[in-house]
Amino acid sequence: MNKKIIEKINELKKKHNLIILAHNYQLPEVQDIADYLGDSLDLAKRATKTDADNIIFCGVDFMAQSAKILNQDKNVIHPDLEAECPMANMVKIEKLLELKKSNPDAEIVSYINTTVETKALSDICCTSANGSKIVKSLSSKKIIFIPDKNLGNYIQRNVKEKEIIIWPGLCPTHHRIRKEDIFKLKKLHPNAEILVHPECRPEIIDMSDYTLSTNGMLNHAKESDSNEFIIGTEKELCYRLKNEIPNKKFYEIKTAICPNMKKITFEKVLNSLETLEPKIEIPNELMKKAKIPLQRMMDVGRGD
Repeated sequence: MNKKIIEKINELKKKHNLIILAHNYQLPEVQDIADYLGDSLDLAKRATKTDADNIIFCGVDFMAQSAKILNQDKNVIHPDLEAECPMANMVKIEKLLELKKSNPDAEIVSYINTTVETKALSDICCTSANGSKIVKSLSSKKIIFIPDKNLGNYIQRNVKEKEIIIWPGLCPTHHRIRKEDIFKLKKLHPNAEILVHPECRPEIIDMSDYTLSTNGMLNHAKESDSNEFIIGTEKELCYRLKNEIPNKKFYEIKTAICPNMKKITFEKVLNSLETLEPKIEIPNELMKKAKIPLQRMMDVGRGD
């Protein structure tokens, strides 16, 4: 990257007391200028620990919203407000209220991949890294899990003592990964471990050696005796893996692309650095309600 551009970025960070948080699925050039990379849980934690006045959040909309909810006194800037999560939009509030009415004894666990309006109706949030732990922590025997059916089914495998009512949503990017994609890579790289995300289809999880969040994949790859890995998640995670673990090999699924993550471009991040726009704006009352399940998740996860 051009030295002058790097100097300009650092000057703007210092001028605005600003940090850049970027999800593991961001474009390589965006990852390169981020102060912190991570998955949803890790970035949520980072957002609560920073002394910065301004946070540029490079990810889809619900991530930036969560950072704002947990840091109401800070400016959270999202470089492209149209970078939305299609799975989050699969929850219809009216239907969720009907489901809760028909199951009054159930607690609503919402995956962090949900809108602020959905979080406001939830009892607690979770991520792919802590979903099973969160569900186990609840006293209720019945759980309404929204919105990802694949993650919900994966949690049900791990928490058999609970009845989980699973919302029929999904992540298009992970759901697009097929057995054939894994088979082809395994044939080419027979010694590679298969790491997949719990948003994948059940048959993909059945094929895996390990089912992990994106940060879980990073940590596992660092510690594993294996030197080769097939990565069953959005392909851009491999960029981070190759950068941080250059002595090992990582094989991406080339069709596993999230077009919404890719809406956050290097140019848009630069524009946000200069203008501190566009800011995430959430009505105060809605923000207060949505913070309760997020904070409850953070409290359950303390010490992780």
